[in-house]
Amino acid sequence: MNPAALISVVAVVAMIAPLHAADAKGPLDFKMKDIDGQSVDLGKYKGDVVLIVNVASKCGLTPQYEQLEAVYSKYKDQGLNVLGFPANEFGRQEPGTNAEIKEFCTSTFNVDFPMFSKIVVKGDDIDPLYEFLTSEETNPGMAGDIKWNFEKFLVGRDGKVVKRFSPRTKPDAPEVIEAIEAELNKKS
Repeated sequence: MNPAALISVVAVVAMIAPLHAADAKGPLDFKMKDIDGQSVDLGKYKGDVVLIVNVASKCGLTPQYEQLEAVYSKYKDQGLNVLGFPANEFGRQEPGTNAEIKEFCTSTFNVDFPMFSKIVVKGDDIDPLYEFLTSEETNPGMAGDIKWNFEKFLVGRDGKVVKRFSPRTKPDAPEVIEAIEAELNKKS
């Protein structure tokens, strides 16, 4: 193979190779599949404030979808994005297919914020995004296993995780709103 062809092959492999958590500089350095299976470069959210949430449809905390949507609706024009990542690790409370999850979220809670394909957020098959979010090496100070559905990570305009909220902390809790507003007020 000539050198030019080899360089082309290496470039293509580099573009399609999955990003590993240790290679990422921030949570928005990943490519994910949306709820419809389309590839989404999370880099498109750089410069915005992002709330990353692992979600489930059959959980006692599922009503948080309503609050997530309300917070998103209120602040989206100021640069807030809520990214929902369905996961089934906790009590098997997200057993549905991506199509079933999408239908449930839109028909029950009128979810308009970006939803992604179901992923693993804890354990051996953890998705690289959540490996990044939960690793002390890549997310110092906010690392640790996901405890349950609806754990929240707030990413500032600079692309770095600035806060982590427990599953029981509602999306519209004063401490969450205060943190969101503080990040929205920062310039990228």
